[in-house]
Amino acid sequence: MDKNTKLIQKTALPDALAALLPDYRVFAPAGENERLAFTRIDAQNAFALCLSGTPLMPPKELLFPRSETLYGTDIKTGDVSLPQTAGPTAVFGVRPCDAHGIANLDCAFLEKGYVDSAYAARREALTLIVLACAQIPYETCFCDSMGGGPAGSEGADVLLTETEDGSALVAAFLTGKGRAVKALWAAAGLLSDTGADATTKSANPAKAPPPCNLRISKDKGLAAKIAAAFDDPMWARFSEACLGCGTCSFVCPTCYCFDLDSENRGGTAEEFRCWDCCMFSDYSRMAGGHNPRPTKKERLRNRYLHKLAYFDERYGRTLCVGCGRCIGKCPAGLDIAAVIEWGGTL
Repeated sequence: MDKNTKLIQKTALPDALAALLPDYRVFAPAGENERLAFTRIDAQNAFALCLSGTPLMPPKELLFPRSETLYGTDIKTGDVSLPQTAGPTAVFGVRPCDAHGIANLDCAFLEKGYVDSAYAARREALTLIVLACAQIPYETCFCDSMGGGPAGSEGADVLLTETEDGSALVAAFLTGKGRAVKALWAAAGLLSDTGADATTKSANPAKAPPPCNLRISKDKGLAAKIAAAFDDPMWARFSEACLGCGTCSFVCPTCYCFDLDSENRGGTAEEFRCWDCCMFSDYSRMAGGHNPRPTKKERLRNRYLHKLAYFDERYGRTLCVGCGRCIGKCPAGLDIAAVIEWGGTL
């Protein structure tokens, strides 16, 4: 029997969240429909857990906040102060596409000789408890076409997979952080053996995940082909309906554009950063007024090429994880899946 695979009953999940509270800030999906969001859990709202659907906003803002102070300076003395970092944080119920997205953010913020210290501190403190999709949440999901899958484990510290009868979850504790969670749940008496041994199949087999609803054909050479189509007139066609609203970027688990600014507050000056979007006309405008991406065609092209080509060239992986949020929430009906299938080849 794999000592790092255990069974936890679904009825025990509020207790599982409560068992984490003494050691972690705990976040989990709570709310309904459009209000479903990763919510701070305490002893009073542990029963508000909702595991159907996927929150509109991905958990990336626990690592890369919408707005954050990077440092403050006392104007009189010149002393520099750094904001306090949050302590250990556990996020329960993260979907595999979002965990895959965080693995992509790790590339941007922690690799290639550049380490973002604010992100690194939060990432070190973060434990991801990932919930495999027993049912595909939305018609726009296509993670299994983008190198992931409804039961993908990349980025997960703990992977929870529903059993065939739906009454329990098979918990695989994959990392040291995951085994720390296991110890807390075991101490609370919440775990049992799966019934698996070396010669027999598990008495509590994990349910095989279904395929995604949206199936697309992603060419193996997509990055090179779509980059080579830089001057293709199709970019103008793709951008015709775009409103430049930025919805696609703000709901995306892997967009990480930001703006830097500063402000004075009494005797203190603060440098902060906040989310930005390459679909905004000001994003690429230079100090002299020149804008190398003057129309929405250039801006939309840049966004898709970053997702599908530029990130791949630098890190060897596609930035889009197939969560489908941008498709489902775009008010103009733009569809990154259609761009992937086109792939610069029409």
